Amino acid sequence: MGVLSAVHKGLIVSCQALEDEPLHGPMLMAAMARAVQFGGAVGIRTNGKYEVEVIKKITNLPVIGIKKVTNEAGKMAITPTFSLAQELVEAGADMIAVDVRRERPFGEPLEELIPRIREELGVPVMADCAALEDAQAAVEIGVDVIASTFGFRLNDLGTEPDFELLEGMLKLGVPVIAEGGFWYPEQVVQAFEMGVWSVVVGSAITRPLEITKRFVRALG
Repeated sequence: MGVLSAVHKGLIVSCQALEDEPLHGPMLMAAMARAVQFGGAVGIRTNGKYEVEVIKKITNLPVIGIKKVTNEAGKMAITPTFSLAQELVEAGADMIAVDVRRERPFGEPLEELIPRIREELGVPVMADCAALEDAQAAVEIGVDVIASTFGFRLNDLGTEPDFELLEGMLKLGVPVIAEGGFWYPEQVVQAFEMGVWSVVVGSAITRPLEITKRFVRALG
């Protein structure tokens, strides 16, 4: 069974913690991944080759591998080079997510990077989009799935999904993974009712720092 088939109509959980967060590190993220596996997650999205390796070994779930890179100007891009994608695949990643934003601050040309990952590494590519134009361009290049990763909206408590963006992406003829701003189960249900392939939930499940901040904001 391919990775896309394995995660179809299921919940993918993003298990990530950046270097400045208390839960940073592959073993802590692996424990988090194991916990969400027990809860029914069908796949894991995680950041870094060591996290990919340990999570894959402990859970044996499909793993979407990414590598977040920040430049000297403080701008971040997801898996901007082939060598980073190769490291993730060698660590056990079943799919690679690539930043395809028009405003992507740096990285190898997407027209070269995406085909190389698919052809030379033999894994599907997930296009992390911020807008419908990003998704359209990624589909033209040739990707296996498009995701609304950067396409969330802001509200008083933090973020929420952009269902209008998802509606537009669903018309492009490739599987859509809904991601970005999902905090409530009813939002996940709504996305599935629209016809998305699967849904990624991250902070609402695996980032207690952000969860606590939302409660504090709500208190005023």
